[in-house]
Amino acid sequence: MNQRQQVALIVYPGFKTLEATGPLSVLGYASRHLAEAGHAGGYDITIAASEVGHIASDTAMSLEATVALKDFETVDTVLITGAAQIEEVLCVQQSLVDWCRENGPNFKRCAAFCTASFFLAEAGLLEGQRATTHWNYADRLRQRFPNVAVDADALFVQAGRFWTSAGVTAAIDLTLAYVERDYGRDIALAVARDMVMYLKRPGGQSQFSTLLTEQSSGKASMNEVLIWMGERLDQPLTLGDIATAQGMSVRSMSRAFTAAFGSSPMTMLEGLRCDRAKVLLLDTDLPLKTVGYRAGFRSDEQMRNAFRRRFSLSPRDYRARFATSGPKEG
Repeated sequence: MNQRQQVALIVYPGFKTLEATGPLSVLGYASRHLAEAGHAGGYDITIAASEVGHIASDTAMSLEATVALKDFETVDTVLITGAAQIEEVLCVQQSLVDWCRENGPNFKRCAAFCTASFFLAEAGLLEGQRATTHWNYADRLRQRFPNVAVDADALFVQAGRFWTSAGVTAAIDLTLAYVERDYGRDIALAVARDMVMYLKRPGGQSQFSTLLTEQSSGKASMNEVLIWMGERLDQPLTLGDIATAQGMSVRSMSRAFTAAFGSSPMTMLEGLRCDRAKVLLLDTDLPLKTVGYRAGFRSDEQMRNAFRRRFSLSPRDYRARFATSGPKEG
């Protein structure tokens, strides 16, 4: 795609800051890399709201909306930010819901970040469709809109022209996916490297992996192996299982994977399981044995040994040191 993309970012009072600045950064980095490569493409961004002017976010930052929704023209991509108190915002921002209902059928492509999926659902644009949102709002989305198939574990979901994403930083994942579709993997990888993040994060929002792999140094096929592993952490995977699934011999798989990531498949698998266990330890009150089982460890002893090797802490000590005092789910 050579032409420039016209993008509209929709904000309103109380929008989540990172769901605006994260995607804006992705698109800005992409435009810069395209220009440096002598490519004619890129992104022209307009910030829109119900009324023009400075729109306060959920932090001390605000963005200036230069176009009112009622005066809005068709663009290539619409991005809608989410909010923490989404049910209250829905009542106050009825004009945004009406705008989505009226113009949604004409959208070329629309991304609803985090709880912004509620806007699309309220406008009737997700009826009978699969969608996601922040894990903490998934049940509320199901209850309020029973005809929407909510996938609480997906980082982002595409349902035709409408895309929805999980909590906050998943807006960046989704926007990177747009860049890859529009201008190819090399540009998207360059942006991911700038932002020190995955091009494609392994697993879903229940995992939140923090392993930074060198995706730019490996072939796309090896990155897909990493993602495949991350989606099956609760299965008793062996090196033979991984190689067979990819149609490769064990020796070839080990050699290619290690060359791409500087780590063997089984070492990386242990790291991915530790990442999932860390999230469960901090975000739930599940017993250690259950945490180990859900993360794919054969026993809590195996998980304990892995944690001591990697973090010099037991899982119990890790939870005690890093867990917050906020409410948790079981």
